[in-house]
Amino acid sequence: MSRKIVIAVTGASGAIYAEKLLSALVTLHGQWEKAAVVFSKNAVDVWEYELKKPIPQFNGIVQYNTDDFFAPFASGSAGFDTMIICPCSMGTLARIACGYSDSLITRAADVMLKERRKLILAPRETPYSLIHLQNMLTLTQAGAIICPANPSFYSMPASVDELCNTVIERILTLAGFNFEHFSWGNV
Repeated sequence: MSRKIVIAVTGASGAIYAEKLLSALVTLHGQWEKAAVVFSKNAVDVWEYELKKPIPQFNGIVQYNTDDFFAPFASGSAGFDTMIICPCSMGTLARIACGYSDSLITRAADVMLKERRKLILAPRETPYSLIHLQNMLTLTQAGAIICPANPSFYSMPASVDELCNTVIERILTLAGFNFEHFSWGNV
């Protein structure tokens, strides 16, 4: 249980994904030792606009300000092993791809890449421009995992919540969490 994970939420549309990810992480508390979350300034506005409520506290998950470069995961020595950015705006993705650490989110992502730790980015954008694709290629070559927030349908989701959960389950699986979920061939 020595896992340390940080979740970042940026201003891309898709606050429902962030809410579901953080809620799921709370239920998986036995699989992590420390968990942190950081919201970009735009993420707060998008959350309140899309979800029609303020950001709640998530039990056991410590929230940091995007300007707090003293947060533990701003340094590789803190030993955070996984970072998930969900949703990940194309602006954030581009800054990470260029090594431009102008916020706690981009600094923490830079730390994950330099330390060769797991960095999962869930962009929620469509269509992709050539610049987006080149930035995703750069990050993939640097060791990041690009997991677009594209829901799957083969589990026959019956609601928007279930549809969104297909994305969250995929992200959590990529992050190495063990939990019961639909998997192809186990029907």
